[in-house]
Parts: sequence; structure tokens; C-alpha cells
Amino acid sequence: MLSIPEAQSIIDKEFQNLHFSRQPLELYHPIEYILSVGGKRIRPVLTLMACSLYSDDISPAIMPALGLELFHNFTLLHDDIMDNANTRRNQPTVHIKWNNNTAILSGDAMCIKAYQYIVKCKAEILTDVIHLFNQTALEVCEGQQHDMNFESIALVSEKEYINMIRLKTSVLLAACLKIGALCGGAGILEANQLYEYGINVGLAFQLQDDLLDVYADEMKLGKETGKDIISNKKTFLLIKALELAQGDLKKELDYWLQTKIFDAKEKVQAVTRIYNALEIEKITQLKFLEYFQNAENILHNIEVDMNRKSELHKFANTIKNRIF
Repeated sequence: MLSIPEAQSIIDKEFQNLHFSRQPLELYHPIEYILSVGGKRIRPVLTLMACSLYSDDISPAIMPALGLELFHNFTLLHDDIMDNANTRRNQPTVHIKWNNNTAILSGDAMCIKAYQYIVKCKAEILTDVIHLFNQTALEVCEGQQHDMNFESIALVSEKEYINMIRLKTSVLLAACLKIGALCGGAGILEANQLYEYGINVGLAFQLQDDLLDVYADEMKLGKETGKDIISNKKTFLLIKALELAQGDLKKELDYWLQTKIFDAKEKVQAVTRIYNALEIEKITQLKFLEYFQNAENILHNIEVDMNRKSELHKFANTIKNRIF
């Protein structure tokens, strides 16, 4: 099976060869900029790896993989505007470097370009691939809207939160795996198994992200922690704390959620102490491990030679063992 570094190398070379030099340049320069900033390219890498699970020839998956990464970056351009984000991958976001209108329009162009690459899959799977991609794109939008709705809702249930991160994060990872498998010649049942693997990996990934923002070592992680606490973001940790807190802990948590003027460091420390008292870290880790184990069980049951599945096992373990 194709290794993660091998897949990353292929994808990086393909993106280096992509040039958006059409007129007007003001539309295409931001696209080249956001793609040049890079990232781990997890989604196209998973597409190629899923293809190589069933075929030694991964070339049929390359164009769809590029399209899926273009779509992902399109969502980032629009998300950064909605989040008022100033940086992305340690570089100025497109709307900061240019302006909101440029970021919106360049994002729209990226979405259209994504379709142009995705339709370059095999003719016999085109209908299935386009149907899945359309469904996924719509679900990602639904997830983003749920996430924005949560900002103005006092109480969000665990079920509602899991559904939101499934839509916002997991379905695109899952679609990449399923499309890659179809490109490799997998049957629909096998491709659906990889889709479910991706759903569970995505859920585990986001829960791990929630944990990292509170409990990671900043020096090892390479970025500031506590931002979710400062912004009252409805993470799994906060949702469980609101569900479990009683008495003085409930009063203190409500105080930090409602007060408008505060010292950021003091708030992070105070809310973290509440989480510790409620054993929120342990509860979140158990939930994360539940989804991780689900993914491992699904991968184990896929009827492909174990050697071919080894790289996907490694991928899941990189999530399990992210820095603390």
C-alpha cells in the first residue's frame, strides 16, 4: 500500500504543477496563495491511500484527490471570513491579505475548479462520485451552520455536538476515502466500509482537537492553547461540563461564561480547574477512544490483505498519539 509520505510527495508535486494564471489575476492569485501555504494535505493523501488499498495504480485517484483538496481550501477561505480569523497556517488569511469580497469570489472559483478535477474520475464511477461529493458539500455547509447556531444557544447536547462535528469535519474525510476506494476498483460495500472508517476517524480527530486546546503542551503543540475557553466555544469539554456541573462549580462556570471583562489567562486556568474537578479530560478521552476503536474495528473487518491496511492503521495512530 502507498505510504503516507509517498502519498504526500505525490500530492505536493501535483500542486506544485498547478498554475492558475488565467485572467483576471485578482481572482486567481489568492487561490495560488492559499495553496502555496500548504498544510498536511490529509484529505487528498487519504484519497490516494484508499485507492492503493485496492489497486497498485493510483493514477485514477489523483485528479479527484486534487479536487477534494481544492474544495477543502475553498471552505477555509469562507470559514476564515465568518470566524474573523487573521491567520491560517501562520500566514495572513486571504481576506486579510486582500479583502472579504476577493476571498468570497476566489473561494467560489475554487469550488468550481474542484468540480472540474473531481469529474476527471473513471466514467463508470462518475455518477456515484458526483452524488457523494454533492451530498458531502451540502453536509459540510450544514455542519458550519450548526456550529454558528451553537454560538447563540446556551445549552447544546452531546448528541447535537457529535452530529455537528460529523457534518463539519468527518464527512469530508469519509468521502475522500470512499472516492479513493471507488477509483481503485472497490465495490460499493467495501467503499462504504471505508466511509464509516473515515466518519469515526474524523470524530476522534475533532474530540482530540478539543482536548489539545485545553491540555496540550504549548511548546510541543506549536500554538497557543485555551482559545476555545476564552471564546466560550461549544466544545465537547464545555458541553459535558455544563451537563455535569452543580452547586459552586456550576456558579463559577456560569460566571466565566457570562462575564465580558476578564483576564484571559485567569479564565483559562479557572475553567480548566472546573474541568479537572469534573474529570472532563478523562470523559473526553474515553469518548475519543470509543470512536478510535470503532475505526480500528471497521478497518480490521475490511477484507483486504493486512499489509495493505497497515498505512491506514498508522494514520489512525498518528491521531491517537498527537502531542500532549
